[in-house]
Amino acid sequence: MKIWQKNIDVNQFVEHFTVGKDRELDLQMAKFDVLGSLAHTQMLETINLLTEDELRAVQLELKNIYAEIEAGNFTIDNSVEDVHSQVEWLLTQRIGEAGKKIHSGRSRNDQVLVDLKLFFRACIEDMVQQTSTLFNQLIELSNTHKDRLMPGYTHLQIAMPSSFGLWFGAYAESLADDLELMLAAWKITNKNPLGSAAGYGSSFPLNRTLTTELLGFESLNYNVVYAQMGRGKTERILAQAMSAVAATLAKMAMDVCLFINQNFSFISFPPELTTGSSIMPHKKNPDVFELIRSRCNKIQALPNEIAMMITNLPSGYHRDLQLLKENLFPAITSLNECLEIATFMFQNITIKDDILKDKKYDYLFSVEVVNDLALQGVPFREAYKIVGEQIENGTFAPSGQIHHTHEGSIGNLCNEQIAASMQAVLSQFGFEKVNKAIADLIA
Repeated sequence: MKIWQKNIDVNQFVEHFTVGKDRELDLQMAKFDVLGSLAHTQMLETINLLTEDELRAVQLELKNIYAEIEAGNFTIDNSVEDVHSQVEWLLTQRIGEAGKKIHSGRSRNDQVLVDLKLFFRACIEDMVQQTSTLFNQLIELSNTHKDRLMPGYTHLQIAMPSSFGLWFGAYAESLADDLELMLAAWKITNKNPLGSAAGYGSSFPLNRTLTTELLGFESLNYNVVYAQMGRGKTERILAQAMSAVAATLAKMAMDVCLFINQNFSFISFPPELTTGSSIMPHKKNPDVFELIRSRCNKIQALPNEIAMMITNLPSGYHRDLQLLKENLFPAITSLNECLEIATFMFQNITIKDDILKDKKYDYLFSVEVVNDLALQGVPFREAYKIVGEQIENGTFAPSGQIHHTHEGSIGNLCNEQIAASMQAVLSQFGFEKVNKAIADLIA
């Protein structure tokens, strides 16, 4: 049962190879395939390719199928190639000839495209919400621990005083910037390819503006050839945005793995959130953050993986593009899981007090002493030389005082401004418009 098959059965070996993991992965797109068909069939009725009675029957049964998908009662039969074929076959079995008409004016190519765009929109909303939740957790921790000092490092050598307010806030601001890239991915994703058919349009008088409005897209992919060229490009841009979030998480996870180490001992987690050793009874390993680090490093490779799969493909559809789902879909799930568990772990973090009272951190304050001399009128280079000599001959005495007041420093974290920056990005996604359109479609 293939929507493209005529009178010749495909060799089973060839069929197994070409279908690959499509049935398994297409289940994630099932409800979005129905949404695309709900919009497309409404449009078909306006151009007289469906009667009012046929539309009523089609819409009612499509909504029934949607409800079955939501309830977890939808499967793709082994004899069926993909989700599009399954939905069309179910519809035809249940309402008869009208089900055979719903493919008018579209190809499996643009049907896949619109399914993917709808699916990616939902995935982006999930990732943005998870990122926003982690952001809020980090801002809260930054404010709570703003006065708790810690060493700052350059070259992994102790450098200058830092604080947990700075450390948590730094990763919060990084996530805000990462969502700028996710916003770009959203804008590319939120354009309607439906009606481009196999990439060259249709002789039917399709109303592509109507399906754009019904599906809540911001605009069209206007040129039908370019709409098809968006397959692969959309995935790559989304992967680049995911890679940015993943890079922030991976770096943060590496910091955590260092800071929980006994030679640092800046932070700790409850024993039940760490793992042990099969032979060393003292071990409390940060396995969660090690796995976040590794998962997110894998995600950072994703844009290149996708680029290598689509590089030098000419315009038009090619079966190579089918395999993009195998790389991207699991990565979306993995990133959401990393965001969720990172938030959970930070809800249970403990920060050590008085870290900088350890004598090995005395030299962290060397710049503070240099700056104090400079403020007293000693030229900076001369003050630098004086303090350097004190360090060399063992007479350096740290002040232990921190006087940082400029924007973004220990004494002036600017977390309100960082939060405002994040909110400015979040407000541009327009999830409300999309969700209302979808709610109206399935009402």
